[in-house]
Formats: sequence, structure tokens, C-alpha cells
Amino acid sequence: MAESDTLRERFQRNASGIAATAVTGTWLAALVLGFDWWLGVMLFGYIVIVPVVSMLFDEDEEKSVVVESETGSVRVEREDSTASDAATDDTADALERLRTRYANGDLTDEQFERKVDRLLETETPEDAAEWAERNREAQSGRETNRDRDVERER
Repeated sequence: MAESDTLRERFQRNASGIAATAVTGTWLAALVLGFDWWLGVMLFGYIVIVPVVSMLFDEDEEKSVVVESETGSVRVEREDSTASDAATDDTADALERLRTRYANGDLTDEQFERKVDRLLETETPEDAAEWAERNREAQSGRETNRDRDVERER
């Protein structure tokens, strides 16, 4: 935390957490003290107050970025909006790394083309999620076919 942060800036940055803590404290105190309205406070607080405060004060929307490993596994990471520009640069960097590996002879023609296609198919997080889902479905389909083939051989 920078020394130049004012109380207002810190409140805005932490507004959702403050609202959630206040709602939790209120309903827990009401529950412990035996008030009947604790459930109403809890539901209203978490269904209305916390989401409204989050919408009003949480400026930095997070975006997801898909990271693919050499083994073909995919994971989604959350990052803030300032880092999204870096994700665009990462695509260009990844393409450059693929070209370098291909030029050095580390990748065959088929491997290079497959990796470039995969990289271009998964430029956006939505594209990557669709690719991962198609890949999972294809994997499960292959396993089902393999199981059928094993049964036929018996």
C-alpha cells in the first residue's frame, strides 16, 4: 500500500470486503443475541448489499487468460485489466517462440502447424474454453471407442 493512499481510496478498493464483513458481523451478532431477524439480514446482505457494493466500487474487472502447457493441458488464470495488454503481446511472443523452435529443428512440420493452429484457435478466453471443451469431448469419445474395441476383441 502506498503512503499516498487516502482513506477514501482504501475504502473504494476494499468496499466489497468491508460490506461482506459488515453483513456477516450483523447477522452473526443477531443470531448470537437471539434476534429472529438474523436470517433476513443475512439473505438481504449477501443477495443485495454485497453485489451492489461490488458493482459500484470494483472498477478493475478481471479477465481470464488461458495458459497452455507443452503437454496440451489448459488452465484459466484470472488477471486484472492492466495485464490484458500483456496477454496480447504473449500471443505474438508465443508465435515467435514457435517459429524459432521450428527454425532450430525442435518441431516437425506437423507439430509446428498443429501448435500454430491451436494458438490461433485460442486467442480469446472464450475461444480457449471452447477448444478445451472440444478437446475433452474428443478425448472421452476416443476412450469410449477404445473401450468398445477392447470389448469386441474379447
